Amino acid sequence: MRGGRGGGVGGGKIRRNRGPVPPPHPVGNMRLLNGGKLPFDLTFFEEIFPRVTPAPDDSILSTALLKRNGDIAPTTEEIQTVQNLVTRIQSILETLILTPGTFDACQVDEVRQVGSFKQGTILAGHKTADFVVILKTLPTREAVEALCNRVADELRQTECVRSTVTSRGFDLSNVQATVRVLITTVPHNIRKLDADIHLDSKIVNEHWQAIRHSRWFEENCHNSTVKVLIRLLRDMRQRYPGFQPISTWMLDLLAHYAVMNNPGPNRQALPINVAFRRTIALMATGMYLPGYAGTSMRGHNLTYEDQDLATATAQTLLRVLAQGGFRVILGLETCKGLDIIGSSSVWDAVVVSPLEKVYEKPVDGEQDKIDDDQDAEEEDESTMEA
Repeated sequence: MRGGRGGGVGGGKIRRNRGPVPPPHPVGNMRLLNGGKLPFDLTFFEEIFPRVTPAPDDSILSTALLKRNGDIAPTTEEIQTVQNLVTRIQSILETLILTPGTFDACQVDEVRQVGSFKQGTILAGHKTADFVVILKTLPTREAVEALCNRVADELRQTECVRSTVTSRGFDLSNVQATVRVLITTVPHNIRKLDADIHLDSKIVNEHWQAIRHSRWFEENCHNSTVKVLIRLLRDMRQRYPGFQPISTWMLDLLAHYAVMNNPGPNRQALPINVAFRRTIALMATGMYLPGYAGTSMRGHNLTYEDQDLATATAQTLLRVLAQGGFRVILGLETCKGLDIIGSSSVWDAVVVSPLEKVYEKPVDGEQDKIDDDQDAEEEDESTMEA
């Protein structure tokens, strides 16, 4: 069958589609992400599918979500230690823009702070901030190293720091925090990059995307519920291997959509408990499958195996959530030492078992198996209709 989990992934072997194809979304009420289609979203169909039982009291879930957010949020002291290093490095880089003096290894055009620390969504213990430095000149490896040494020498006048040149730029660390400086160049220089001399053009482009991501976040994510949901999702990504390939950018977009995109008359933000349930449901119904919004964005880097595993993980969590197991999902409790994703668990006499893989990586000689199977199914259906 075409569509569903694993549908449309050419070259792969599909076992069986799970469930019927959902009805299409009302066009006027949906704002698609990145041009991809959206999976079934019950938020827009509550009138078509009315509840048969009263809505559960979600006050306990809301309390648990806020408690977990408090547990994984950094302390004021952690934030301040990172901010102190950020302020010093930003001051040094901005001075190089205005008065470079004898420093001529490269020309700094602009400095932009990006990443989780800038957004206010970092996790406790992650004492790292990110800058993107835009160079007017070509980003040679020698220029990056010279810039690293210049900034590090300035810092060492007042404190002990460690500097490390990386494939993306350089890192500067003291005993309390780390700042990653990511290097890019002005757009018209990108076509001139030589892989033997300069930073990789793919990496340079990714740093431009980080700037766009940061700008989008500043313009769209003012709501505190969005930031809370992002932090919760990042925490879950650390604890569930199936979510680890999902990028920060993908989680940010999903959290914003789940909170802000709703059919209400004033498009008011949804409360955290509703947005959390909606997020898990969207992931479970195919947000990160081929052709859907989650995988239509540039540079998502999810393999078919990643997409299958992420969706299966979300489907298992959705079933656990339906049985009231949110405290285990959030990491507030354990399920008698069991891995709820890899092992069967029991919730009030309801057994939740892990799902089998739907996508299987093809072996030699099976590249066209999916197309042959689909053509045979379509011929059978046509014969039956006739």
